Amino acid sequence: MMESWILISLLVIPGTVSAWSVTFETRTSCVLKGSSVEFRCSYNYTVGETVRKTVWSKGGFKNGTWKRTELSNLTSYEGRVQYLGDQLHDCSLAIHDLQDNDTGYYYFRFDTDTYGWRSRKSVYLSVTELSARVIPNTVRAGDNVILECGTSCQLPTTVWFKDGHPVAKPEFQAQAEDSGKYSCAVKGQESVQSDPVALDVQSPPLNVSVEVSHSGQVALGSSVNLTCSSASNPAADSYTWYKRTDSSSSQLLQVGTGQVLSLPSLEASQTGLYLCQVRNRLGKNNSTEVLLTLHSSNSPPLNVSVEVSHSGQVSLGSSVNLTCSSASNPAADSYTWYKRTDSSSSQLFQVGTGQVLSLPSLEASQTGLYLCQVRNRLGKNNSTEVLLTLHSSNIHHLILPVGIGVLSVIVLLLPLVIVWAWRRKSKSAVDKEDDSPDYENISNILVGQKNKATQKEMPV
Repeated sequence: MMESWILISLLVIPGTVSAWSVTFETRTSCVLKGSSVEFRCSYNYTVGETVRKTVWSKGGFKNGTWKRTELSNLTSYEGRVQYLGDQLHDCSLAIHDLQDNDTGYYYFRFDTDTYGWRSRKSVYLSVTELSARVIPNTVRAGDNVILECGTSCQLPTTVWFKDGHPVAKPEFQAQAEDSGKYSCAVKGQESVQSDPVALDVQSPPLNVSVEVSHSGQVALGSSVNLTCSSASNPAADSYTWYKRTDSSSSQLLQVGTGQVLSLPSLEASQTGLYLCQVRNRLGKNNSTEVLLTLHSSNSPPLNVSVEVSHSGQVSLGSSVNLTCSSASNPAADSYTWYKRTDSSSSQLFQVGTGQVLSLPSLEASQTGLYLCQVRNRLGKNNSTEVLLTLHSSNIHHLILPVGIGVLSVIVLLLPLVIVWAWRRKSKSAVDKEDDSPDYENISNILVGQKNKATQKEMPV
């Protein structure tokens, strides 16, 4: 009877144990380093059993023997392992931030009150990295470039980034702006990217520009630096500075070399259009021209003008002030007044100095054309001429006394002139008689008488 019970027990136990199992949804996984993996897993056991413990382990050789080590006992997994299952039938597991040494075989085990069951089969995890390649990695502008993304296992569609920005196509015609670092990633897992690889696109210097140390107009005598910059790959071999001889001319004059052109004390002759030429072994390019001009506040006197204290015509004997003003920086050193000798003459004579020319009691001789000349250390300039004239009533008052005076002189002198003329005439007659000769030419008289007799004998 005893032997029969044992046999029955042996028959029942295998049937009971065969209901226990562990099933992995996927037996192999190839996942990118730095990403996460999830092992989908389920387990079964005999009805009536209660699960007390679940354990994931990693298999490996130790001293020549294959052993399973619980993940909880491996410090390299600390904080990266997450059990997604339960103590019923789900045994799924997630591992985050995968590292190279996470590659290997993973097993699951669960314990009940009666049995401890472990999977014979395992899940194999392969941790791989993306490998980016740029073919070729050094090109000249205009050459074709191909981007390749490789890995040790089959991956879905890959995408590309240049310096963190998406790249539209993995094959393109390179331009200078395509130089940079490229990396690839699996679509949908863009946060995990390959190590970057560089693309070097070479060309003649591009985007040549000039920066002036002073913006806008520049003060005379100030220190000015012109700095030349460019996107040059390979690096620039030389910088040459040119100045246009005239704004309307195509002729350029070389004025310096080097990346910076220094003008330590700006002169008026140094103003004008400048450009920089940059050269490397693949070619050369020029900057656009920059205009260097003097600041209007530093110049010879400008806008020189004269203001008359009386507007229009001025009364005879009145006080008149002529005031000179200008926009002068540096300040004016001197003011000089000139008067034109005649409106039709080009001759000027100096009549005064100082900003104000005072005429305390205007005389007729002081009317005419006046101008002011202002001078500073940078030069001089003249005002336009102003005309100082007498009021018309003053002219009438001046003409009347003169006319009366002239008339009086004429009245007084007329009798004297008449007497003088009469006496001169009388004197002339006397002188004529006194001048007649004391004798006559008789022959002339006889000839005359004979002619008269002859005329009487002629018939009418």
